Amino acid sequence: MDRTERDLLRHTLATLSYRAAKTIHEAPPEFATFDGGGRTPHSIVGHLGDLIEWALSMADGRRVWQEAVLTSWSQDAARFFAAMQSFDDYLASDQELKCDGRKLFQGPIADALTHVGQLAMLRRMAGAPIVTENYFAAEVTTGRVGADQAPPRRPIK
Repeated sequence: MDRTERDLLRHTLATLSYRAAKTIHEAPPEFATFDGGGRTPHSIVGHLGDLIEWALSMADGRRVWQEAVLTSWSQDAARFFAAMQSFDDYLASDQELKCDGRKLFQGPIADALTHVGQLAMLRRMAGAPIVTENYFAAEVTTGRVGADQAPPRRPIK
């Protein structure tokens, strides 16, 4: 995989982190257990961590899937963002990518994007919607994959 493709994967991770942080940040405490008719938000956040840890394990050749036991909302959110940092660090390095980057995108990364969309929808259903914004104008920065993200540039009222 050439550097341009790795850079695109890294920017995708930054986009995923930006959107995930918006859905997790300042969620009311009761949101973690909201019953929207499927997985709870807490379960989804735990699954996000599983997906990104799995993606890293495929990238580095270990190929390990493991469902972590849920702890607390804040710990599982921190685990997700830590996994994002580890995965981004690997992609930023010169270490060999031991799987097809397109498969990483179509599998765990696309799945994670879907689940972040679920969290946004569940926030609205729970009566705690996230700030709507123009994501094209958002300050998404390659390498910024933690919970601390830029504020919306163009909130939509």
